[in-house]
Amino acid sequence: MIGRNDACWCGSGQKWKKCHFPLQEPSQKRAPVPDLKQEYLRKYQILIKSDKDIEKMRAACRLASDILTATCQKAQAGVTTQELNDYAHRLHQEAGAIPAPLHYGNPPFPKSICTSLNEVICHGIPDKTPLREGDIVNIDVTSILHGYYGDCSQMVKIGQVSPERELVVDVAYECLMRSIAILKPGIPILAIGDVIEDYATSKGCSVVNQFVGHGVGIDFHEGPQIPHYRNQNKILLIPGMTFTIEPMINAGVREAVIDPRDRWTARTRDNKASAQWEHTILITENGHEILTTWKRP
Repeated sequence: MIGRNDACWCGSGQKWKKCHFPLQEPSQKRAPVPDLKQEYLRKYQILIKSDKDIEKMRAACRLASDILTATCQKAQAGVTTQELNDYAHRLHQEAGAIPAPLHYGNPPFPKSICTSLNEVICHGIPDKTPLREGDIVNIDVTSILHGYYGDCSQMVKIGQVSPERELVVDVAYECLMRSIAILKPGIPILAIGDVIEDYATSKGCSVVNQFVGHGVGIDFHEGPQIPHYRNQNKILLIPGMTFTIEPMINAGVREAVIDPRDRWTARTRDNKASAQWEHTILITENGHEILTTWKRP
């Protein structure tokens, strides 16, 4: 939480208690502040969301989370990743929503969700591969509901998994939740990567630096980029910013190799395990809100 004597998130240079701190007396006046919404759009291409936008995003994020949770429950030994894709696609149709990955990008992504198995870091394409005892799989769901996006992912362990796979699953989740815990107005984006890399490396893991989190809400990928590794992004968080945090944690080296055939699937260079969890986040007046509502089983 922001303290009364901390610098105000709005950039006015004043303490929060003398600027945007909630008024205590009717006679008190807030100091004039710059139009940060326009400034952030002009300088950083960051769309600061209105109250209406946020309500629409909450609905999209709830739907994405519900579809993700239901699909994860279907992920069992013998089930193919294509079956998971078909199930998630049907849930989108029943809700009157659109699966954002389908036909996205160049080349167009061919499926409705991403399913990334074992050494696959991200963007795994569902196919006829059955899940097997000992697998770990990341299931990534992005839903478009009434024009607004919700984006989230979870890891699923299929039965008993190896210590290496267990480690990356747990470290990736802890990296996500530790980085979310620090979020509030006035925090620089670079602090997110510091928290993640500090924890991951303390556990003997590495952080992928070829992919990042991103602004989301009115479009699939908006500004800002959210690096999960140590970086120099000094843009300050302000209320109304919405973005994903989705640290990709490897048991071995951090480098990814993109499959030259499908030009989507990213695997670890050394074929060691990788894991990822993802939430969509809103920065509020004095902290943050996790918009995606899934819970770790």
